[in-house]
Amino acid sequence: MDEKYIKDKLEASIPETTAEVSGDGTHFDAVIVSSAFEGKSTLERHKMVYSVLEDDMVEDIHALSVKTFSPRESNRR
Repeated sequence: MDEKYIKDKLEASIPETTAEVSGDGTHFDAVIVSSAFEGKSTLERHKMVYSVLEDDMVEDIHALSVKTFSPRESNRR
């Protein structure tokens, strides 16, 4: 499993998304910015992300740290 696969899958599955992913092949950190997160709680956002990657988390991804932002929140960080 590599960062590009996760990035591409997130960007293809969640509308208007950009993702930055780093990791070592089994443990990953992802920073995801999407207009689809606007008005959603942190839990709702994380559920969206994990639903995209749930099949991969069975075997390939052992740990995933997720930070999610709407575009407006991203501009403030």
